[in-house]
Amino acid sequence: MDKYPESVKQLYDAGMEIANHSDSHPHMSKLSDKEIMNEVTLCNEKIEAITGEQVKLFRCPYGEYDDNVISTINEMDIDVIQWNVDSLDWKDLSAEDIYVRVTSNVVPGSIVLFHNAAKHTPDALADIIEFLLAEGYEIVPVSELLLTGEYEIDHAGMMVAKESA
Repeated sequence: MDKYPESVKQLYDAGMEIANHSDSHPHMSKLSDKEIMNEVTLCNEKIEAITGEQVKLFRCPYGEYDDNVISTINEMDIDVIQWNVDSLDWKDLSAEDIYVRVTSNVVPGSIVLFHNAAKHTPDALADIIEFLLAEGYEIVPVSELLLTGEYEIDHAGMMVAKESA
């Protein structure tokens, strides 16, 4: 939020869903409940100042989460999301390598992780989107993929309904 506020505004104005990713990008599972809430609150305030809307989604830095992180953030009436396909665009992979990683790993309900400042992501996106649409996928905001009711995030990063005991 501090580094790219104009990008957040442009994405929001273009109709994109904006999510919280913490204020200082810490290892969330190493924080106290109070520190977790502070990280989320500070970032939410910055997003709301730019967009005028409250954030309802949170993605943990580094993809690191545990039951305490999830329950603490859920208590703030915010859903924790996780990706199950990592483009690895942050490693400066080529557009072709990003394309192969995404298209070979995506499944129905996938959340794909991309970074807005990754060097080759813009070059890869058009071909990825074209492939996904040709395969019958629909690209939707993350919030439309979320399960309601009791759920957990499995080892692959997918939301799955909790089994009743």
